[in-house]
Amino acid sequence: MKRLILILTILAVASGVSAQKFALVDMEYILKNIPAYERANEQLNQVSKKWQAEIEALNTEAGTMYKNYQNEVVFLSEEQKKERQEAIMEKEKDASELKRKYFGPEGELFKKREALITPIQEEIYNTVKEISDQRGYSLVVDRASDTGIIYGSPKIDISNEVLTKLGYSY
Repeated sequence: MKRLILILTILAVASGVSAQKFALVDMEYILKNIPAYERANEQLNQVSKKWQAEIEALNTEAGTMYKNYQNEVVFLSEEQKKERQEAIMEKEKDASELKRKYFGPEGELFKKREALITPIQEEIYNTVKEISDQRGYSLVVDRASDTGIIYGSPKIDISNEVLTKLGYSY
């Protein structure tokens, strides 16, 4: 709701100042029409599944170790109990660290996504900026990421022009 109010305020202020030009782009549509983006996403999904399987294997192993421990606890000495508990906790810790390493805020998936996706996004941004500069647009809004846009005239949607300028047909 705050986003909608912000956009409406920007549009109201901008249109009140002078006759300024606006355009819309649909980033979802643009990205779906760029094969390199689709390949990058597929690559990210595959590596994510692989890493998730590694983490699940460690968690399963820890679970099996815990079940075995529960079944054998009455036969174990205090020292053996302590050793088994430490081994189980170590396995759980390994799984947790691996999850953080792969999927944490600065993890491998984040780095891989940045390496694969960021160049594509920058190319789109530069193309949108170039078109905006040529046409004199004061504001370009992404209709895909903002639910505050109820209607946008197809006349001001430059998504296909962006794709064409990037070398992709639509």
